[in-house]
Order: sequence, then C-alpha cells, then structure tokens
Amino acid sequence: MADPSNLNAIDDVKFLTGYNVEPVVSSESAILTALEKAYAQPEISYEDIMEGFDESEIEVATTDDDDDLLDLAKASEDAPVVRLCNAILLNAIKQGASDIHVEPYERVLRVRYRVDGVLHEEMTPPIKLKNAIALRLKIMSSLDIAERRLPQDGRIKLKLGKGREMDYRVSSVPTLWGEKIVLRLLDKSNLQLDMTKLGFEAKPLSDFRDAIHQPYGMVLVTGPTGSGKTTTLYSAMSDLNDVETNISTAEDPIEFNLMGINQVQMHEDIGLNFAASLRSFLRQDPDIIMVGEIRDFETAEIAVKAALTGHLVLSTLHTNDAPSTVTRLLNMGVEPFLVTASVNLVLAQRLARKICQECKVQVPTDEQVLLDVGFPENEIPNVVAFRGTGCKVCNDTGYKGRVALYEVMPFKERLREIVLQGGSTAEVKDEMIRDGVATLRMAGLSKVVQGVTTIDEIVRVTAADN
Repeated sequence: MADPSNLNAIDDVKFLTGYNVEPVVSSESAILTALEKAYAQPEISYEDIMEGFDESEIEVATTDDDDDLLDLAKASEDAPVVRLCNAILLNAIKQGASDIHVEPYERVLRVRYRVDGVLHEEMTPPIKLKNAIALRLKIMSSLDIAERRLPQDGRIKLKLGKGREMDYRVSSVPTLWGEKIVLRLLDKSNLQLDMTKLGFEAKPLSDFRDAIHQPYGMVLVTGPTGSGKTTTLYSAMSDLNDVETNISTAEDPIEFNLMGINQVQMHEDIGLNFAASLRSFLRQDPDIIMVGEIRDFETAEIAVKAALTGHLVLSTLHTNDAPSTVTRLLNMGVEPFLVTASVNLVLAQRLARKICQECKVQVPTDEQVLLDVGFPENEIPNVVAFRGTGCKVCNDTGYKGRVALYEVMPFKERLREIVLQGGSTAEVKDEMIRDGVATLRMAGLSKVVQGVTTIDEIVRVTAADN
C-alpha cells in the first residue's frame, strides 16, 4: 500500500476475502506499474481503456484553453491517457491506415483513420481528455508543449518488436476548439519499390522505364496529395540506384531512408529550400537529382537547367493530369522551348481502392451507366463488373488495398511542336490520346474490366475525358 494507515481499505479487503491483512509500504508509482504489468491486455481496445470513465460524470471542457501546463502534463502521463494514445497508434497499424486524425470539436473529440484513401470514424474519446491526448502525442513527437497557438511538425518512432519499426509524421494545427493532430504512418515494410507491382500496364511501364534510364532530361510525376507520387519516385530511384550512380534528393519531409541515396531534409526557416539544395547538388558531381516538389519559378528554372546540362532530374508537381503539367510550367514562367528541350516524360497518377477478394461478387450493369463513364459502345457487351459485399476482412467496406492508375505521356516530336506553337491543354491532351496514351479514366476503366476495382471508385478518383 502507498498509505498503510488507510484502515478503511484494510477492513474492506479483510471483509471481501475473509483473510487477515498485513500491510506493506510501497510507492504509488511502483504499485501502478505492477498493476499495469499484471493486468495488461494483449489486445488493446477502446472499450477496455475507457472502462474506468463514467460518461455521466464528464463535463464539456470550457473554451478557455489556458489550463495549467503542469496539470496538463501530469494528466497526459495518466495511465488511461497513455494507453489510449498507444491504442490509437497501434490500432491504426492493425487496420492498415495511412493517416490518423485527432480532431477536437465543441462537444466531442473524434478520432478518424484514413484506410485505403477514405476516412472512417474510429472512436470518440471524452472531450475532457482532448488537451491531455494532444499533449501526450506532442511529448511523444518531441514538440514544444508550451506552444499551442502555432502549427508544429514532428515525428514519432515506434519499435514494434521483431526488428520492425513504424514512423509517424506528426502535424499539429490550432483550431477553434483545440489542437487538431494528424499523424501520417510511414511503414517501410509496406514500401513497394518493385515497379512491376505498382499497377502499371505493360506499355506505360516501358515508356516510364525508358524515360528514367535516359542520361539527362526531366521526368515529372503529378497528382494530388496522397496519390502515391513518392512511392513511384522511390521505385524509380531504387531501379536506378547502383554503385556507379550518384543520386541526391531534396525532400520535405524525408519519408523513407534509402540506402545508397543522399537525402537532404528541407528547413525553410534557415533558408534551406528546394532551390538552395538544387544549387548545392550541382556542385556535388550528381548523376541523378530528385526534387520533392517544384513549387516556384526559381526551383523550376534550376531544375530545367540541370536537366539541360547532362543530369537526370526527377520531381513532382501538383496538377490534375499530365497535359495540364505543361500549362503549369508555362504559368510558372518557364519558356516553352525550355519545357520541350528538358522534359522527357510526364506521369499523372491516382490511387483507387481494390475490391476485397473475400466478398467479391458479380453485379449487373446498366448500359447507359457504362456509356456515361466512358466505355466505347462496342466494348459494353463484354464488360463484367464486380463489387465487394462487405465482410470481416475489409471491415464491411467491400474494398481492401489500393491500385495505382497511371497516365504516362512521353514527350514526342509532334507534342513538342504543339507546345512550342502555344497549344492549349486540350490540344496537348488530344495529341497524347492520338499517340495511344491511356488517360487516367481509361486506365481506371481497364482496371474495372480486369475485375480489380468498381465503376463507383473510378468515378470517385478520376475525371471524365470529355
């Protein structure tokens, strides 16, 4: 006992067990540690953790967030809070989530997981715990716990046993009702570096490989956040990585560490940005340079110059499809003749959810629906569509895992002429299709025919071609 003079507790135990009690003194922390060890559950569930809380006794927190920091820090070390944070992190791994969102609102605290690109509500812990949970996650990611008015970024590294590690990229943002924390899971064991397994069809893969094996020029990968651009670039670098090649990367942030590649983390606050890194790379005897993202004219200009002076440059842009990448570069201020001289290939991509193989069933399809989504009329009789009915394996969603859709546009002679003549995005797209390049929608419909994904999913992630 921490307090052997507590006669009421001794009498209670004596009454319940029928035994005489000999009290022995121990510290409170040692007793709590022993209880944790003795009663730890191998499977952590939200219900188990919250069992000690009576919802009726929990009050809605006030909007005044100026709680005493020492009290908060103490609360964040409280066993249920520690266990709850651990459960949030570990359950995300079990469910195959890519992101965790911890969101405070006026009367509710919500935890959501992004699984296969779609957010699902996982739990709603008591609002009373919002500051303690935020503080616990900030302590784990080495953030400044006293700063609650500015966004912060950090990292958590968990050792899971058997040599497996999991990294979480942590971002905190002050919202109206408290700090929202988003954690991105970076699981190196799930990093797919084999390009043949990413979802490429034969011809796009051949075009992409040809472009990255050129001695110089630029290869651009485009798409929205979370569309798998980084995985595609890492796969390309893994393909090119050998003892004879010097590869340098400028990334913000570095998501995975790759052996044999010189990776540089950006720090805007001290002036280390993409443009500054690119300049220094050019003095480092490079063969291949990877720039995390081209965001401005300065970075674009240096990248183009590097591509024109005997280096292979890999980078990403945020555009909707491959043809609009040309317009984006021109809008940044890059001259058309520099675009045509430097760019080897543009690849646009999206991630679509795959049908769960355990509950996959064939479904009837309406001809008009198939026409509307873009199937040619002559192919419609041969289209067989599937969907998942929902089962334990896929958490009743009907989807399990994701497949990439690619639009791979090599810069051929006719395409260069259209860009030099000031052609519009529509003209570039028409020429790309004439060259036999499958658009993102076409690539998606091909996966529907193969029974990999559903029509609904393709409509969700790709735009119609007309």
